[in-house]
Amino acid sequence: MARAIWNGVVIAESEATRMVEGNHYFPPEAVKQEYLSESSHHTVCGWKGTASYYNVVVEGATNKDAAWYYPQPKDAAKEIAGYVAFWRGVRVEA
Repeated sequence: MARAIWNGVVIAESEATRMVEGNHYFPPEAVKQEYLSESSHHTVCGWKGTASYYNVVVEGATNKDAAWYYPQPKDAAKEIAGYVAFWRGVRVEA
């Protein structure tokens, strides 16, 4: 079971994450959306496509752009479409 934890709160939990480049990508239904807010930040990966970001918000504290996902990835990364990964201090335990 993989868990994403920030500020003492479990934000995502799943036995069905997908590992890509050392990151656990959580299925959308495993992520507690109440802790995420849309960000306007985007980045581009040459083989995965354009990533969109979420801010992680727990108990009034915001971790800017701490989660990302590929809403429409390139074919090479289609298995992570909509899956969410974390960084910037979000601890992922597996």
